[in-house]
Amino acid sequence: MKIIGSAVLFILTITLANGQNNESTWYSETNNNGIIIQNSYPKGGPYTGATENHFNHSSLVFFTRVANTTNEAIEMTMNFSADSIAIPNSPGTYMKIFLPSDTMSFEKEKLYNYGVSHLNSFNTPTGFCKIIEAHEEYLFYVVTIFYQISKDLTDQYRGGNRAELVMENQVLYYNMLPQIQALPCGTIFK
Repeated sequence: MKIIGSAVLFILTITLANGQNNESTWYSETNNNGIIIQNSYPKGGPYTGATENHFNHSSLVFFTRVANTTNEAIEMTMNFSADSIAIPNSPGTYMKIFLPSDTMSFEKEKLYNYGVSHLNSFNTPTGFCKIIEAHEEYLFYVVTIFYQISKDLTDQYRGGNRAELVMENQVLYYNMLPQIQALPCGTIFK
Protein backbone atom coordinates (compact mmCIF):
# COMPACT_ATOMS: atom_id res chain seq x y z
CA MET A 1 0.00 0.00 0.00
CA LYS A 2 2.93 2.35 0.75
CA ILE A 3 4.32 1.70 -2.73
CA ILE A 4 1.01 2.62 -4.42
CA GLY A 5 0.66 5.74 -2.25
CA SER A 6 4.23 6.78 -3.04
CA ALA A 7 3.69 6.19 -6.76
CA VAL A 8 0.50 8.28 -6.76
CA LEU A 9 2.27 11.07 -4.83
CA PHE A 10 5.20 10.96 -7.28
CA ILE A 11 2.92 11.17 -10.37
CA LEU A 12 0.88 13.97 -8.79
CA THR A 13 4.04 15.94 -7.96
CA ILE A 14 5.36 15.65 -11.52
CA THR A 15 1.96 16.63 -12.97
CA LEU A 16 1.68 19.72 -10.75
CA ALA A 17 5.26 20.75 -11.41
CA ASN A 18 4.71 20.57 -15.18
CA GLY A 19 1.49 22.57 -14.86
CA GLN A 20 3.33 25.50 -13.26
CA ASN A 21 5.19 26.51 -16.35
CA ASN A 22 5.96 30.22 -16.86
CA GLU A 23 6.46 29.73 -20.59
CA SER A 24 4.33 32.39 -22.25
CA THR A 25 3.02 32.39 -25.78
CA TRP A 26 4.17 35.63 -27.36
CA TYR A 27 2.62 37.58 -30.19
CA SER A 28 6.07 38.75 -31.27
CA GLU A 29 9.66 38.36 -30.18
CA THR A 30 12.87 40.05 -31.33
CA ASN A 31 16.51 39.81 -30.27
CA ASN A 32 18.67 42.88 -30.86
CA ASN A 33 22.25 42.12 -29.85
CA GLY A 34 21.20 40.38 -26.63
CA ILE A 35 18.20 42.57 -25.82
CA ILE A 36 15.10 40.41 -26.18
CA ILE A 37 11.71 42.10 -26.52
CA GLN A 38 8.62 39.90 -26.19
CA ASN A 39 5.07 41.21 -26.65
CA SER A 40 1.91 39.56 -25.32
CA TYR A 41 -1.43 39.00 -26.94
CA PRO A 42 -4.16 41.43 -25.76
CA LYS A 43 -6.74 41.13 -23.07
CA GLY A 44 -9.53 43.65 -22.97
CA GLY A 45 -12.98 44.78 -22.15
CA PRO A 46 -14.90 47.87 -21.19
CA TYR A 47 -13.03 50.91 -19.94
CA THR A 48 -14.48 52.22 -16.67
CA GLY A 49 -12.16 55.13 -15.89
CA ALA A 50 -12.75 58.85 -16.46
CA THR A 51 -14.29 59.44 -19.87
CA GLU A 52 -15.11 63.17 -20.15
CA ASN A 53 -17.32 63.74 -23.20
CA HIS A 54 -16.41 60.57 -25.09
CA PHE A 55 -18.48 57.45 -25.73
CA ASN A 56 -18.30 53.69 -26.34
CA HIS A 57 -15.04 53.13 -24.48
CA SER A 58 -13.11 49.88 -24.55
CA SER A 59 -9.57 48.89 -23.64
CA LEU A 60 -6.84 46.48 -24.60
CA VAL A 61 -4.13 45.53 -22.13
CA PHE A 62 -0.77 44.20 -23.28
CA PHE A 63 2.42 43.41 -21.45
CA THR A 64 5.98 43.43 -22.69
CA ARG A 65 9.06 41.63 -21.40
CA VAL A 66 12.48 43.16 -22.03
CA ALA A 67 15.30 40.75 -21.17
CA ASN A 68 18.89 41.92 -21.04
CA THR A 69 21.01 38.89 -21.90
CA THR A 70 24.17 40.99 -22.30
CA ASN A 71 26.94 41.42 -19.74
CA GLU A 72 26.20 45.14 -19.27
CA ALA A 73 23.35 47.09 -17.71
CA ILE A 74 21.01 48.90 -20.09
CA GLU A 75 18.91 52.03 -19.56
CA MET A 76 15.42 51.91 -20.98
CA THR A 77 13.09 54.89 -21.28
CA MET A 78 9.47 54.77 -22.45
CA ASN A 79 7.06 57.67 -22.97
CA PHE A 80 3.57 58.04 -24.38
CA SER A 81 1.86 61.42 -24.70
CA ALA A 82 -1.77 61.96 -23.78
CA ASP A 83 -2.58 62.75 -27.42
CA SER A 84 -5.38 60.94 -29.19
CA ILE A 85 -4.63 58.94 -32.34
CA ALA A 86 -7.32 58.88 -35.04
CA ILE A 87 -8.22 55.43 -36.34
CA PRO A 88 -8.00 55.25 -40.13
CA ASN A 89 -11.25 54.55 -42.00
CA SER A 90 -13.32 55.11 -38.85
CA PRO A 91 -14.36 58.77 -38.55
CA GLY A 92 -14.84 59.96 -34.99
CA THR A 93 -13.04 56.95 -33.46
CA TYR A 94 -9.79 57.45 -31.55
CA MET A 95 -7.33 55.70 -29.29
CA LYS A 96 -4.89 56.65 -26.53
CA ILE A 97 -1.91 54.66 -25.30
CA PHE A 98 -0.46 54.80 -21.80
CA LEU A 99 1.75 53.00 -19.30
CA PRO A 100 -0.14 52.15 -16.09
CA SER A 101 1.71 52.32 -12.77
CA ASP A 102 0.86 48.69 -11.88
CA THR A 103 3.72 46.17 -11.72
CA MET A 104 3.43 43.21 -14.08
CA SER A 105 4.60 39.70 -13.11
CA PHE A 106 4.13 36.29 -14.70
CA GLU A 107 1.84 35.33 -11.80
CA LYS A 108 -0.70 37.85 -13.19
CA GLU A 109 -0.66 36.43 -16.71
CA LYS A 110 -3.92 34.45 -16.32
CA LEU A 111 -5.81 37.29 -14.58
CA TYR A 112 -8.40 39.53 -16.22
CA ASN A 113 -6.49 42.31 -18.02
CA TYR A 114 -3.28 40.66 -16.78
CA GLY A 115 -4.15 42.01 -13.34
CA VAL A 116 -3.80 45.70 -14.23
CA SER A 117 -6.05 47.86 -12.07
CA HIS A 118 -4.93 51.47 -12.59
CA LEU A 119 -6.51 52.62 -15.84
CA ASN A 120 -6.67 56.27 -14.76
CA SER A 121 -4.07 57.78 -17.09
CA PHE A 122 -6.50 58.58 -19.88
CA ASN A 123 -5.47 62.26 -20.18
CA THR A 124 -1.97 62.17 -18.69
CA PRO A 125 1.35 61.57 -20.42
CA THR A 126 3.04 58.47 -18.98
CA GLY A 127 6.56 57.13 -18.99
CA PHE A 128 9.37 55.50 -17.08
CA CYS A 129 13.14 55.17 -16.96
CA LYS A 130 14.48 51.78 -15.87
CA ILE A 131 17.95 50.32 -15.47
CA ILE A 132 17.87 46.63 -16.43
CA GLU A 133 20.96 44.91 -15.08
CA ALA A 134 22.90 42.28 -17.03
CA HIS A 135 20.96 38.99 -17.26
CA GLU A 136 17.79 40.51 -15.77
CA GLU A 137 14.37 41.27 -17.20
CA TYR A 138 11.65 43.89 -16.84
CA LEU A 139 7.93 43.38 -17.45
CA PHE A 140 5.50 46.27 -17.93
CA TYR A 141 1.98 47.01 -19.15
CA VAL A 142 0.85 49.02 -22.16
CA VAL A 143 -2.85 49.94 -22.31
CA THR A 144 -4.81 51.23 -25.29
CA ILE A 145 -8.15 52.97 -24.73
CA PHE A 146 -10.52 53.25 -27.70
CA TYR A 147 -13.36 55.78 -27.76
CA GLN A 148 -15.70 57.69 -30.02
CA ILE A 149 -16.60 61.38 -29.99
CA SER A 150 -20.32 60.78 -30.60
CA LYS A 151 -22.66 58.36 -28.86
CA ASP A 152 -24.28 57.69 -32.26
CA LEU A 153 -21.11 56.04 -33.56
CA THR A 154 -21.65 52.41 -32.67
CA ASP A 155 -19.99 49.33 -34.06
CA GLN A 156 -17.25 51.39 -35.68
CA TYR A 157 -14.14 49.58 -36.85
CA ARG A 158 -11.46 50.06 -34.19
CA GLY A 159 -8.61 48.48 -36.08
CA GLY A 160 -6.00 45.96 -35.06
CA ASN A 161 -5.82 44.27 -31.71
CA ARG A 162 -2.18 43.20 -31.84
CA ALA A 163 0.61 45.47 -30.73
CA GLU A 164 4.33 45.29 -30.35
CA LEU A 165 7.29 47.21 -29.06
CA VAL A 166 10.26 46.98 -31.43
CA MET A 167 13.77 48.36 -31.37
CA GLU A 168 15.77 49.74 -34.29
CA ASN A 169 19.30 50.73 -33.32
CA GLN A 170 18.63 52.24 -29.88
CA VAL A 171 15.18 53.71 -30.59
CA LEU A 172 11.97 52.00 -29.43
CA TYR A 173 8.85 52.10 -31.61
CA TYR A 174 5.29 50.99 -30.94
CA ASN A 175 3.24 49.32 -33.66
CA MET A 176 -0.49 48.57 -33.71
CA LEU A 177 -1.50 48.18 -37.31
CA PRO A 178 -3.29 49.83 -39.02
CA GLN A 179 -3.55 52.63 -36.44
CA ILE A 180 0.12 52.98 -35.55
CA GLN A 181 3.22 52.12 -37.47
CA ALA A 182 6.55 53.01 -35.88
CA LEU A 183 5.42 55.47 -33.19
CA PRO A 184 8.68 56.57 -31.46
CA CYS A 185 8.23 55.92 -27.74
CA GLY A 186 11.62 55.45 -26.09
CA THR A 187 15.23 54.34 -26.16
CA ILE A 188 17.55 51.64 -24.87
CA PHE A 189 21.20 52.50 -24.19
CA LYS A 190 24.06 50.36 -22.94
